[in-house]
Amino acid sequence: MTGDPARAAFRAMAESDLDAVYANEIDAYPYPWTRQNFVDCLRERKDCRVVIAADVVVGHGVLAVAVGEAHILNVCVAPRLQGYGFGRVLLTHLLERAAHLGAELVFLEVRPSNAPALALYDAAGFNEIGRRRGYYPAALGREDALVLALDLRVADLFAASARPPGAASVTPDRC
Repeated sequence: MTGDPARAAFRAMAESDLDAVYANEIDAYPYPWTRQNFVDCLRERKDCRVVIAADVVVGHGVLAVAVGEAHILNVCVAPRLQGYGFGRVLLTHLLERAAHLGAELVFLEVRPSNAPALALYDAAGFNEIGRRRGYYPAALGREDALVLALDLRVADLFAASARPPGAASVTPDRC
């Protein structure tokens, strides 16, 4: 394993990170973003972030923020490090960035077949609000996307499982 998720560092993605970012992306997904997708996001000034552990880029995320809303466009952790908590710290970082940049609502799409991602998003407090039919390419045609949303004004990130049943969440005070 490379590093401890609790000691992970985050910074803006730079063009010099693209080799590592793209290598993680193609290792993690059967239908990865292209390198050009990342170049375009950097040029469009999306909030592109990398996760650094032991001086290695171990994950990345891309966030678009406008008019009080954020859209998480990409979340990726190197496959060899999945299941160790890097996805959780990366998602937390992206949500904190979204709040810092003025977003109150956060949206994302996820494959229904991506059980680990669904569990992560559920633990963070996301709720399913819709479905995009045939959104993703798949081995046998197309796969739907579940559209998830999180209201940062009432979110208590990753605390739902720690709260007693019926307990209210609180507004996050970090960023």
